[in-house]
Amino acid sequence: MNTILLQVLSVTKRYHNGTVMIDALKGVDLTIYKGEIVTLLGVNGAGKTTLSSIIATLHPATSGDIIKNGISIYKDVVKYRRTIGFCPQKPNIDMMLSLEENLFFAGLYFGLSQTIIKERTEYLLNRFGLTQYRYSKGSILSGGYKQRFLLARTLMHNPDLVILDEPTVGLDPHIRRDIWEVIKDLKKDGITVLLTTHYLDEAEKLSDRVCVLDKGVIKIIDTPEHLIQKHNQTNLEDVFVALIEESKAE
Repeated sequence: MNTILLQVLSVTKRYHNGTVMIDALKGVDLTIYKGEIVTLLGVNGAGKTTLSSIIATLHPATSGDIIKNGISIYKDVVKYRRTIGFCPQKPNIDMMLSLEENLFFAGLYFGLSQTIIKERTEYLLNRFGLTQYRYSKGSILSGGYKQRFLLARTLMHNPDLVILDEPTVGLDPHIRRDIWEVIKDLKKDGITVLLTTHYLDEAEKLSDRVCVLDKGVIKIIDTPEHLIQKHNQTNLEDVFVALIEESKAE
């Protein structure tokens, strides 16, 4: 039986856009299991970035709750943040510091001892093929290596849930495939991944389940294979387009 890691319970998000009230999320319920890769899909404005940001505690929910390991994350947000890793879409590496120094301060941020920081730094630089750049500043890295480093930094404190926001956007196809292998390795290590992407082939290749959001609500949650079969399509992209067309007709 799958073990529940995280439960999103009736989460809503409302905000003002000038004089207009926007309902970005409308009572979303989502269960995420340990060791799975869940991908949030949706057109721009569907609510996927809002949902992932709330789970990452970058923004507060208007109402509802998020339960991790049976406890509301809002009872101790600092403790919760020590168990998750967030990898942003846009690189936010401190260009004044070397890669090693960036990892060092990331470790301090999460309260790690200097001994653990040293061990994790060696492990992550080696795992992501960054050892030769350890004393280099982030500005010399290509887009693919910057993304590798962001993933390494995200794992510095050994989180059990990693939230990836468009991790391969703008990367060359072969580099995207390299990042895919890294994400698959996270699952092999027992790490749960919440992925946001616009690339349907990426979602199809990586996801245990996909969660399609539309106008602030979850339209469907299922495995890519079952969705393709159920909708009599050849790939997930065709399924997604069909679902969006259905939504427009409603």
